[in-house]
Amino acid sequence: MATRTLAFHFTPVDGPRAVEGTRNPHAKATTFDPDTVEALQAAFPDAVGEVFLYANEHTVYVDRSRIVDVCRFLKEDRGFEYLADMGGIDLFVEGTRYEVFYNLVSLSRSRRLRLKIRVNEDDAVVPSITGIYRAAGWNERECWDMFGIRFDGHPDLRRMYMPEDFEYHPLRKEFPLLGVPGSLPLPPQTPEAGLTLDPFAAAHGSRPVKSFEEAESDLARQ
Repeated sequence: MATRTLAFHFTPVDGPRAVEGTRNPHAKATTFDPDTVEALQAAFPDAVGEVFLYANEHTVYVDRSRIVDVCRFLKEDRGFEYLADMGGIDLFVEGTRYEVFYNLVSLSRSRRLRLKIRVNEDDAVVPSITGIYRAAGWNERECWDMFGIRFDGHPDLRRMYMPEDFEYHPLRKEFPLLGVPGSLPLPPQTPEAGLTLDPFAAAHGSRPVKSFEEAESDLARQ
């Protein structure tokens, strides 16, 4: 089923800013792993892109088409056996609008590493890593549900929170904070009442009937 993209205006991108000569209090030794970064660059010279070090954390950008191979290498050769988290990012820019991040942990070596891949809005499909980390199944479903990024090879890519026929992806930045009126009808408060088409009716100028103001249900009088 085709999903809808709401109209919006892109905003410029600001990079991270740091004050020279100051120590970041959030820096952790576990996130500093230059040996693994060098091993990745040697094993995948054409797939590893920018490497950022901020607050003692390494973030490695990887070519989208090689994410499965990179994760397999990190798990089997570098001991990153645990996928702690992954998800989507809407950068709200044209072209490579989205990113997908992967936070990996080596329990045996007490090291953490973040991978990122860039995803074009017109081709928002990413290879699934469920064959490497089974735990990615839930994360990839959530990312599909909230951002509309598909994961090729996922064994059961269904929406996690929203109904399957929902037309939008709520964590995209063009999605209104109060939702789209009529897009997600809610059940009535009594069997005789109609569907609630606007979950935030008061915010949109109308006054919904309170539950204690509704007429008594015919079923309650039987």
